[in-house]
Amino acid sequence: MKMDQFENLRLELRRGCLVVAALAALRSEQYGYTLRKALSEHGMEIDEGTLYPLLRRLETQGLLVSEWREEDKRKKRFYRLSSQGETTLEQLLTEWKSIDRSLNGILEGV
Repeated sequence: MKMDQFENLRLELRRGCLVVAALAALRSEQYGYTLRKALSEHGMEIDEGTLYPLLRRLETQGLLVSEWREEDKRKKRFYRLSSQGETTLEQLLTEWKSIDRSLNGILEGV
């Protein structure tokens, strides 16, 4: 397999994981930098050019709410799950666990 083909598949796999990870991390309110740091500490590296468009998309979809506040004399945008986001996260986690069980079953036969 060509390296660029592998990289494309890897990025596709990570994209869905990052959505779940961001939603899970935003059960408690955070701003972009602290969210990025929290994800990174758990091995989910994400650059700013990916994170902020993702946050805007999730907010447009009604899964997040945000507000600008001043902290340390700087304006920061804080994000957290909306009630719809909480419900969606629960559904995604149920689906994630089902996929994980299925994939583990398939891999055991390999």
